[in-house]
Amino acid sequence: MKLNIYNTEAEVLTGLADHFVTLATQAINKNGKFTVALSGGSSPKKLYELLASTTYADQVNWEKVFFFFGDERNVPHDHKDSNYLMAKKALFEPLLISPAQIFPVETSFGPAEAAAKYWEVISAFFDDGEVSFDLVLLGLGDNSHTASLFPYTPVLHDRTPGVKEVWLEDQQVWRITLNAPLINDAAQIAFLVYGAGKAEAVKHVLEDDEDIELYPAQLIDSIAGEVEWFLDEPAAAALETEE
Repeated sequence: MKLNIYNTEAEVLTGLADHFVTLATQAINKNGKFTVALSGGSSPKKLYELLASTTYADQVNWEKVFFFFGDERNVPHDHKDSNYLMAKKALFEPLLISPAQIFPVETSFGPAEAAAKYWEVISAFFDDGEVSFDLVLLGLGDNSHTASLFPYTPVLHDRTPGVKEVWLEDQQVWRITLNAPLINDAAQIAFLVYGAGKAEAVKHVLEDDEDIELYPAQLIDSIAGEVEWFLDEPAAAALETEE
């Protein structure tokens, strides 16, 4: 696990954008493609807008990048809360990404079927072999969740890679998520976290005793690759040690 701590939000976004470009270039040079699972939320939106900007748009061979989603709300693709819609507006449309390179969760099904079908889509893309994304982008919620791995949900106890539906009782909504074993099979995992409001959650996940029910993001631990955290100083302020 590696911590990358920057002074400002802008520096964090630039640091992760540079990391994205490096990983994409390496994967495309080695395998002819780059597979990434995107995160939802306001923080990643700013990253996607930066990657689509004139500063970064020409640094990646976007025709070789294939986009998946780490999690999704069980809403139509044109719904304001859709992670797919956010990525479409911030990243796919500005870069003219072909629909053939984009693999959204098909939320027209019920939650369980949507999860099962998304696992089928992912498995088929990887030719039913080992599923290992080149990069999984993650955020961190104030309650220490990541993707849709929320406190006290059954998905936290999955032991084999897959995609699962998650019911959030307090919100009365369904979500679809990659489970921790699938995320941990990725070659690289990157957390994007900034702002003082995230400091307590960051400390819980990185320095508190393990309690996956309370702090689900503690489940993330790459098997063969590396987990990197991209933080600003306010988000890292509660940490006792900085690596």
